[in-house]
Amino acid sequence: MKIDHIALWVKDLEGMKNFYLKYFDCKSGERYENPTKGFSSFFIRFDDGARLELMHRNDISEHNSRDAFGWTHLAIQVGSKAEVDRMTCRFEEDGLTVESRPRVTGDGYYESVILDPEDNRIELVSE
Repeated sequence: MKIDHIALWVKDLEGMKNFYLKYFDCKSGERYENPTKGFSSFFIRFDDGARLELMHRNDISEHNSRDAFGWTHLAIQVGSKAEVDRMTCRFEEDGLTVESRPRVTGDGYYESVILDPEDNRIELVSE
């Protein structure tokens, strides 16, 4: 078995699609629209086949806290420790929030944590 995709509600569907395409070298499928439900989405495909579904619906509202029960982050393996460092610097230079600078965690990951444009946590991890 394997996970086929993970879905994320977003406020700015086009903006979030462009963020993932710019920084993670992914491909986007066609925009899906369901006007009856006010729903639209894109599937973003990573090179290894994993997919992220970005979804928007007009009646979805803000969550109250980033520290709540449920998913807390998305970890993306970017290759080497040097690539974690390089990407962290790039996010910082582009004005995005770096929540945690590159480090070795207690469970042995070399990672940094950045926030996407809608404040979702993304861990950049090495192999």
